[in-house]
Amino acid sequence: MSLDRHSVLLDLDGTLIDSQPGIAASTLAALRALGHAPVDTLDIRSVIGPPLQDMLRALLQAYDDDRVDEAVSAYRQHYGESGLFGSELYPGIRDALHEMHGAGVRLYLATSKREVFARRILEHLDLASLFDAIHGSVPSGLLDHKPELLAHILTERNIAPSDAIMVGDRRHDIAGAHAVRMRSLGVLWGYGSRDELEMAGADRLVECPADLARAVLSMLKV
Repeated sequence: MSLDRHSVLLDLDGTLIDSQPGIAASTLAALRALGHAPVDTLDIRSVIGPPLQDMLRALLQAYDDDRVDEAVSAYRQHYGESGLFGSELYPGIRDALHEMHGAGVRLYLATSKREVFARRILEHLDLASLFDAIHGSVPSGLLDHKPELLAHILTERNIAPSDAIMVGDRRHDIAGAHAVRMRSLGVLWGYGSRDELEMAGADRLVECPADLARAVLSMLKV
């Protein structure tokens, strides 16, 4: 069966890359820029995945601080200078992407991260050429949330929801897929738990990157 009309939309943080070190460094820099003194061991794992504004708003609550826009600006300055390079590809992801690409599946990045940062990360990891397009959030804020982002990609790339799958590690990815009537595949090596993904209604779960391509291709052939 030809898969050249099928598409896979992939989240970035927690799905393709472990970006926690870079995100943590930029988060600490942002909090300190606002005059706070967070501990170096601040645990941000649970808040990685949602839009940046939501993540920083949650962390600022501990300081009774509502300066979200200032925190976002400080974060993005640090992240653009050095934080984005603090990301590592999960073992097995490179092979999975090559296998899906080689099977004729169209790959699209669908991340809440700023598109310019996402592109730089994929180029740095020598993966950008595997993607038909790289989509992320934009300065206007219109694509910050997954439902809007996925709807934009489907329209922009002329993709039928029935011919596509969303792959991600958090409930936001699953909910976004459902909002645009796409099937969803939850990955269990990222920042979201099995319970989170099951409660969100993921159509299928995959345990490790080595099984990702097989799971995707199996779903697309159904």
